[in-house]
Amino acid sequence: MAIKLIIFDLDGTLVDSRIDITNAINYALKDYGLGPYTVEEITSLVGRGITRLIEDLIRPYPEIPVNNVIERFLHHYERHLLDNTGPYPSVKEVLEELREYKKAVISNKRQYLSKKTLEGLGLLKYFDIVLGSDSTPQKKPSPVPVLMVLEKLNIPASQAVIVGDSDLDIKAGRAAGVITVAVSYGYRPRQMLSEADCIIDDIKELPPLLKKLTERGV
Repeated sequence: MAIKLIIFDLDGTLVDSRIDITNAINYALKDYGLGPYTVEEITSLVGRGITRLIEDLIRPYPEIPVNNVIERFLHHYERHLLDNTGPYPSVKEVLEELREYKKAVISNKRQYLSKKTLEGLGLLKYFDIVLGSDSTPQKKPSPVPVLMVLEKLNIPASQAVIVGDSDLDIKAGRAAGVITVAVSYGYRPRQMLSEADCIIDDIKELPPLLKKLTERGV
């Protein structure tokens, strides 16, 4: 059966946003005497959404107001969204090559920030739908956003794949019944991706992989 839909994660899959996220976190927390954190430290926490990330950082300090920190983060991040953020190598070329497929983005970043990132990098035009952490009642690793995309685009799970850099993408995809493709160049170590149906080391490997999956009738 032919693959008709590709669902992409955003951060760590299509774009490298680690520096700008780290800078915004450090801005949000500096007045509370925390940080500065390194890009590596923040990258290890990215994935479950900014609220969860900030909660993890300030958990030992209950006196710090979470909502204030989130507001400070968003204030800074929205204004410096693309200072250091860009697509991974070959992403634009591959999206051009995949024009025949329906395509979606499901991010645990808020929807307006996800769309603004894609638009600012000239990538938004490639996608039929973009969902963020606030688009559905549950976010990845829940299958809910994946199921919503399938419903909106009227494509069965058997004809879809999800491409991401973390176990959250894999779990969401598996629970929704879609084929899971992990990228090893993102924010998570390869050993965390072992449950994916396929692992690729370069986004350029995706188009031939999709053709193979279609030929095998997966």
